[in-house]
Amino acid sequence: MKHLLAARYGQLPFAPPEGDAPEGLRLILDRRVTRRFSASEVEDGVLNLVLAGAQSAPSKSDLQQYSILVLRDATKRRRIAEAIGSMPWIVDAPVFLLFCADLRRNRAIGERVGRPNRNDNLDSFLNGTVDTALALGFAVMAAEALGLGSCPVSYVRNHLDLMRELAALPDGVFPVAGLALGWPETRNEVSARLPPEVVVHREAYSDASPEPIAVYDAARPRAKPRYPNVHGPAPEGCTWSENVARQLSVPERAEFRAWLEAHGFTLR
Repeated sequence: MKHLLAARYGQLPFAPPEGDAPEGLRLILDRRVTRRFSASEVEDGVLNLVLAGAQSAPSKSDLQQYSILVLRDATKRRRIAEAIGSMPWIVDAPVFLLFCADLRRNRAIGERVGRPNRNDNLDSFLNGTVDTALALGFAVMAAEALGLGSCPVSYVRNHLDLMRELAALPDGVFPVAGLALGWPETRNEVSARLPPEVVVHREAYSDASPEPIAVYDAARPRAKPRYPNVHGPAPEGCTWSENVARQLSVPERAEFRAWLEAHGFTLR
């Protein structure tokens, strides 16, 4: 267990209980993104287990406000990859799952039983989005347990109209994220995470000291710079903090709210 924690944090963050990690926890701690997939197909029986894993996620009030679109068609996957422009693994993976918040289904249920929806608002939008994200996370771990690799893709939200077209999404349904899925040719290294003292607050929130983040930045390998066309190149790469600042300083998806309101979401 110690080596798994050390890999996840870049150092051993605390003394874990003695003994080996249970298999389920080992899969979680060793979770890695996959961006190189083999050409082997994912059989329907295996895929159905991944989808069952996704549907085993918690759901707010058991409302289950999400839908999962399975895209195997190579032409559709190629169009997504070409629109994004920097993720060839979307084509290489034999399956692309589109995880969508879905308020449409429960609206229709209310209409059928004659009870109007009095909660068609921002909170419902948030609940549906959280349900969807939880389902995606459980799908990732189900895939890991089956030996599959996966790579989440938030960039589908940069191409909402294309996703709507390819998956025939009706009003009241919007894509939260995609998931490239397949048998891994290689798996990436474990991504180091922020120290627990930065993320975990006990009893009350407290602003983190900058020192642990500075140590974290120094320990992680420098990464490809975000938005070099805006902020300029960084030949030696960027620290995690620098890339966070680079990304958040450039407006993204400025039309997102307007698109949602035009396609059946009430954000009030």
